[in-house]
Amino acid sequence: MKLNILVTLDSNYIRPLQVMLKSMFLNNPDVKFSIYLMHSSLKSEEVLLLQDGVRGEGHILHELKITDEYFREAPVVKHYTKEMYYRLLAFKFLPETLDRILYLDPDILIINEIKSLYDTDLTGYLYAAAYHDIAKIKELNKIRLKAYEMEAYYNSGVLLMNLEEQRKRISEQDIFDFVEENKKRLVLPDQDILNALYSQDIKEIEEVLYNYDARFYQYYKLASKGEFGMDYVINETSIIHFCGKKKPWLKSYTGKFHSLYKHYEKLTFGKAVTVNN
Repeated sequence: MKLNILVTLDSNYIRPLQVMLKSMFLNNPDVKFSIYLMHSSLKSEEVLLLQDGVRGEGHILHELKITDEYFREAPVVKHYTKEMYYRLLAFKFLPETLDRILYLDPDILIINEIKSLYDTDLTGYLYAAAYHDIAKIKELNKIRLKAYEMEAYYNSGVLLMNLEEQRKRISEQDIFDFVEENKKRLVLPDQDILNALYSQDIKEIEEVLYNYDARFYQYYKLASKGEFGMDYVINETSIIHFCGKKKPWLKSYTGKFHSLYKHYEKLTFGKAVTVNN
């Protein structure tokens, strides 16, 4: 069985990516992974490091380097660069033989199987994703993005992509036009674009299983009357996502799943390593 995984990053996220991949390989032992690494700035030795590591685990890493000629005319927003388009337009660069791929942010741990997510029926949908409605900001986002039919604000850190449908239905120019018209409103540009243009074409997946926000353990537990406690997470949750600015590899991190992250960090590098802010 083979699963296709897409990642995009710069040099700052190489170590977190290595931890994420290690956790995925360990907890999906019967799967062969093809990792597609999309980037514009990694050094050749950094790519080689990742390729060797993935190959050493029995999997394959494919490099997709995006040169300066791509997105030359694309509008950018504030301090965000053209990399914000990568996951939205990845179908342009991935092999046409692929019909689906799972995009994963590097700030993730995969602690159980992900085949059930990968096999989600995507008939008629562009994506499958989860939304975190804890902050109850859906209505504000509707107004901010002028997307009044938007039923949810989906998180773009875990995206199952229907590449066949995307090649037919997603317009590069529509995305560029939206950014140009809404520059002052965009806060998380790629996520805002995804929701404003395509939220009606996203299939909802269960967040506590496939995009568990590590910041909100107590909320999940209380809201479920204790069902989604630590035993549930360890045994059932597939993907823990360390959303927000506080990351578990930083010295200042004090979140609920810090020890779990350090465990996988040690399995990856032979020791846990603290990174200063």
